[in-house]
Amino acid sequence: MASRVDDATRLWLPRPVAGEPELNRELAVVRTIAAATLIAFPTLPLALSTVLPVSLALPVGAALVGACALVAAAGGIAHMRGRRAARPDPAAAPATADDGTALYDCFAGLVTLHDALGSVTAVHGRDALAHLEWMRDPMGRGFIEQIHVSDRIPFLTAIDALRQGDGQATIDIRLERSSVFGEGEQFVHMRCEMTALRKAEAVGETGQLGAILVQSRDISEEARLRAEAAHKTRLAESANEAKTRFLAAVSHELRTPLNAILGFSDILSGEYFGKLENDRQREYVALINQSGVHLLSVVNTMLDMSKIEAGRYELVPEPFRVADTVKACEAMLSLQAREKGVQLVSRIMRDVEEVNADQRAIQQILINLVGNAIKFTDRGGLVTIDAEIEGDALRLIVSDTGIGIAEDKLQSLGLPFVQIENDYTRKYEGTGLGLSLVKGLVALHGGRFDMRSRPGEGTVITVSVALDGSGIRRADEEETVEQRMVEFPPRLKERKREEMTGRAEPQMSRADADAGHGSAGHDGSQAKTA
Repeated sequence: MASRVDDATRLWLPRPVAGEPELNRELAVVRTIAAATLIAFPTLPLALSTVLPVSLALPVGAALVGACALVAAAGGIAHMRGRRAARPDPAAAPATADDGTALYDCFAGLVTLHDALGSVTAVHGRDALAHLEWMRDPMGRGFIEQIHVSDRIPFLTAIDALRQGDGQATIDIRLERSSVFGEGEQFVHMRCEMTALRKAEAVGETGQLGAILVQSRDISEEARLRAEAAHKTRLAESANEAKTRFLAAVSHELRTPLNAILGFSDILSGEYFGKLENDRQREYVALINQSGVHLLSVVNTMLDMSKIEAGRYELVPEPFRVADTVKACEAMLSLQAREKGVQLVSRIMRDVEEVNADQRAIQQILINLVGNAIKFTDRGGLVTIDAEIEGDALRLIVSDTGIGIAEDKLQSLGLPFVQIENDYTRKYEGTGLGLSLVKGLVALHGGRFDMRSRPGEGTVITVSVALDGSGIRRADEEETVEQRMVEFPPRLKERKREEMTGRAEPQMSRADADAGHGSAGHDGSQAKTA
């Protein structure tokens, strides 16, 4: 139907102005009037039949509808051509050099000159014709009236700032398309670069505002990309939160049956209700208990990780002696080291006394690092714990003479559930959570994490935290936009504190030994460079 109307219109429609965009707009006027006429043809005669005989109402109604349609079509086309004739043509002969505006036609986008009240006095710009195709006449107050109502205040505020003495301003606005002929989005995003043109006065003085030069360029694609990025960020945050809630729920539900497994296996191994019949049964009960302990440590680590990623892991800073924490870690893991045939030693400098931090978190850091170092050090090796003061920070250094890590693998370490796999290292069990938990706890303290390693020689991991607890992020402290951004794959939300203070934190990582574990270091650490 629409194509037939267009074909018929082209036969009688005169074309004093060439140009396909103008023809399409005039055809759109005719199509709109034709559609209205189809509705009016049966309606008007029926309405007239209530006051006139049917034999008279039908011809009179049809004639009125046809006449109104012709008048409306002619008037609409004439109105459009009149508006086009009134628009300035950027392609016309350039202005003379005397008026000082000839160069404005060379500027990209739409260039408008405004008076001190914001009304448009002239239109220029290399792309002005393309913009005027979908805009209404911007002269006078026309430009401001086309701005989205919520963007008018920033636009007028920028004009007022220029009147007050500012030299330039930049704002983003939305301009409304023609409601009848516009295609696509209703509003076009524009960036307006505004410059004050002042009248010449004495040297060194600011002249009176004479005009405002506004260069407007279409940034709709940029706005679309920003909106799409914000939407995908929200989706990523939602997915990461769902994953965190899932891990927390699973970890919580697993601990209940694990407590029963550990409790009853302890009772069986203790033979409180009668002796077991043979050594095979005792061995199996011991294996059940050991596996339950290991699984419980993994579950606890997963729960801690989910709390850190959700930002709900609360630190309780308090003064405590570093030597006591190091000795407690050494006592807990000495049996594991002896069974592995690894020597475990600690060296605490004399000036190391108290530190203000979360004692449980610091002890967890040491347990995971030392446990991993023991696990990835072969019989006859050495694992060392060092504590020293460097400026206003406490440095805890865990080193070993274990298998070490290749330099190209370091970047992959420290991600949740990641272990470096090869024919040698994969024989060590673990979930890959230990180093992730360590890095998360260090980040919560606002500390630094550093790793150096060489294959076959060992690994050295250094953790630094402030002695006075000044780096700990308070619970009521608002997160910045950068802290809220979610990486993909999702990583710890607590980012390196040094990125905010200007210090570059070394790339943290971990060898095959990124298997975390909550309490006994079962889940891994790795060998550090001797």
